[in-house]
Amino acid sequence: MKQLSLATVFLFLFSICAMPVVAADTFDLVIPLPLTGKPAKFGEIMKRSYEMAAEEINAKGGVKGKKIALSFEDSNGKPEIARSIVEKLIDSKKQPLIVGEYTSACAKAVASVAEERKTPYVVVASADDDITQKNYKYVFRQNQVNAHYGDAVVDFLKNVVKPKTIAILYESSAFGTSGADAMAKDAASFGAKVVLKEKFETGAIDFKPLLSKVKAEQPDVIYTVAYANEAQLIMKQAKELRIDAKLYSGGAAGFAIPEFIKGAQDAAEYVVSATLWTPKLKYPGAKEFADKYKAKHGDYPSYHGASAYAALFVTADALNRAKDWTADSIRDALKATNLKTAYGPVKFEDKEGYQNQNFHETLAIQVQKGEFETVWPKIHASKPYIYPVPSWKDRK
Repeated sequence: MKQLSLATVFLFLFSICAMPVVAADTFDLVIPLPLTGKPAKFGEIMKRSYEMAAEEINAKGGVKGKKIALSFEDSNGKPEIARSIVEKLIDSKKQPLIVGEYTSACAKAVASVAEERKTPYVVVASADDDITQKNYKYVFRQNQVNAHYGDAVVDFLKNVVKPKTIAILYESSAFGTSGADAMAKDAASFGAKVVLKEKFETGAIDFKPLLSKVKAEQPDVIYTVAYANEAQLIMKQAKELRIDAKLYSGGAAGFAIPEFIKGAQDAAEYVVSATLWTPKLKYPGAKEFADKYKAKHGDYPSYHGASAYAALFVTADALNRAKDWTADSIRDALKATNLKTAYGPVKFEDKEGYQNQNFHETLAIQVQKGEFETVWPKIHASKPYIYPVPSWKDRK
């Protein structure tokens, strides 16, 4: 009898330990992000945006009366560290859902852990198509997939530039590879021949040998998928080598953050890039978020920040609707999400071979007089596009 009682006690204690750990007056949420390492700039933008969202959500009562208590763990942009962080969050801290990360490689590592442990994971800014093509039930992606990242740029090329040839340069990551593959496939839709498709190592600094190959091919369009430093260096070195093209274009990421213009300086002028969001979109709360971010941090946020800001509202919405804060209840609430945010509409769908994927319109931005302007689709344009683009020698 005494043994039975002891076993019952142990069972009771184990059940308590397995419950999500939620403090009496807070919902603790630890977010993995790259706060050091090569993608740290993106992590910084996202961290600031999460913090702004938490402040606003908490000011309105939090989630089911509890304040969201945010903290962050640095993955350094390394998948093995991201995996270790999330294993600890789920297994030790009993966090009932995961939000965050940036690089596709890290998100894929996190998604694998989350699915294995049946814990909902909201992907915020990682684009490799594969992430939501694995029939995962617990992985939800808010940002657009790489196959559609360039939709607006592709449409712009098709209807305005009408190139016959294109060179594609991409950095050696899951994001870079899938982005390059998507553009190579899309090139056929606007009648362009891919004359060069070359990979470069993340962290490279000398692009002149690669750019010399591009110069020899004389492509109409030079399309590059790169993170922050590489995007800046490629444009500065292309200017030094005087490689003229009808258009330089970027696949978002490093081409769509304020640091691109600061780092590449006048070499950034006229570059057209894909993006998922701009501060001038008429989504509810977009302008207010952008203006508040700029007032606080000195620059407008990129789409990475807008997605992070919205993701916390999506998370809060799901937590408020969930019947309880067990993983399955939160998963069911996320699946039923239909929310208008500052980032745009968020609804997780199963279509085109993707599961739990949010599909939304993409945009093309162009650097004009040292500022990003939305140029395509025309309905969202903040200024008309500038095309044809002057040659390097004709620029002032």
